[in-house]
Amino acid sequence: MSHELLPDLRQLASAKRKPHQKLMRRLAKADGKKVDKAIHELHDEVFACTDCLQCANCCKTTGPLFTRKDIDRISKHLRMKPAEFESEYLRVDEDNDFVLQQVPCRFLEDDNKCSIYEVRPKACREYPHTDRIKQQQILNLTRRNASVCPAVYTILEKLNEQF
Repeated sequence: MSHELLPDLRQLASAKRKPHQKLMRRLAKADGKKVDKAIHELHDEVFACTDCLQCANCCKTTGPLFTRKDIDRISKHLRMKPAEFESEYLRVDEDNDFVLQQVPCRFLEDDNKCSIYEVRPKACREYPHTDRIKQQQILNLTRRNASVCPAVYTILEKLNEQF
């Protein structure tokens, strides 16, 4: 159960920063298909015994980017105009992207469930991205996600044994 790492995750990830950076360099030089296969297998293994509802650290500490499609879909679901949704929930960050005004996410309920789960942003649906193809393109993102998601931290630790 990787969520058990949560209380110490930031400290653990910080302590493993250099080894994880070295791992990322090795992965960047390795065969892309082998990297994808290894990460995808570990993703399946780790998430088979991970209950994200026991953690929800991603929703508590980070916010997703919202695409125009996300905004339109969610605002329709909430019976709001997109401009109202943007005004109430979002802000534009330094990269000119729509992000949450604050974290934890206002859609996160007390039981760690998402009140807009069926229409949640694409970034939330895909998080933590360890099942995506072409993992070599997002190695730095994966390394950063290890300090937020205990499952990603576990995947990197297991991956370090393989590469």
